[in-house]
Amino acid sequence: MLGYFGPAGTFTHQALLSLEPDEPATPYASVAETLDAVRDGQTRAALVPMENSVEGGVSATIDNLAVGKPLVIVAEALLAVQFGLYVRPGTALADVRSVLTHPHAAAQVRDWLQANLPDAVVTERGSTAAAAAAVAQPDSGFDAAVCADAAGQIYGLEPAARAIADNDGAVTRFVLVARPAPPPPPSGHDKTSLILHMREDRPGALMRMLEQFALRGVNLCRIESRPAKDKLGNYYFSVDAEGHLADARLAEALTGLHRICKRVDYLGSYARADGVEPVVQAGDRDSDFAKAASWLASLSGL
Repeated sequence: MLGYFGPAGTFTHQALLSLEPDEPATPYASVAETLDAVRDGQTRAALVPMENSVEGGVSATIDNLAVGKPLVIVAEALLAVQFGLYVRPGTALADVRSVLTHPHAAAQVRDWLQANLPDAVVTERGSTAAAAAAVAQPDSGFDAAVCADAAGQIYGLEPAARAIADNDGAVTRFVLVARPAPPPPPSGHDKTSLILHMREDRPGALMRMLEQFALRGVNLCRIESRPAKDKLGNYYFSVDAEGHLADARLAEALTGLHRICKRVDYLGSYARADGVEPVVQAGDRDSDFAKAASWLASLSGL
């Protein structure tokens, strides 16, 4: 059994079907509930949104992976995101005075709404599919939902406008999360996710962490700071790095991070959904690390 950030008809649901089309899946009302279902053993794994090409990281996912029982990412999916404005049958675009949607969706259609519905009140909460479900109820207080076409159809709504996203190329990345287990074998186009906690806030602390990657030829796909929620100005860093735990360059970077960080949370190594292979320079290949280790060992025999 799988779980996902629901309800049915969300982009998360669509992404899950692209990964695991045949396994039964249960929707959960929030990212926190979805991840806790994995921790509690209600599901073997669950899909949640991780980042969007327009709005960046999904804070609810990043923060909930940073606390509670450890979880690891075992796979990812990319989904091109397109929105429509859905209404109850008989409602015209000119009749729309109130719109309901998810905060990330609202950010991606802000310009369209301002140009076409400048007087409409936009409310941000829940999910896009939950917005469609609410608008389907005549007494909901909302005239329209910004959601996926699938959600509009599921809840019996009609499109007042289609393809309303401000960025045609918007893509959302989703991650399949499970309880800790050994990572799958390297695919050759892998990504490793980490959460890094500084030992102390001092000049150069972030640079010293980044040096652990740079000195070993590890490229970063994403880095974001998030508040640690204990005091103002205290942050941790959510990082995606190219490579697999089995790669010597990444393993040595993790060793260096473990020495200098207060804590390093390993969130898994998994194949990149886009299939992009890292460019590994001479000196950073596994064979180069092996030769260096062999040379160092030979010195003790002098």
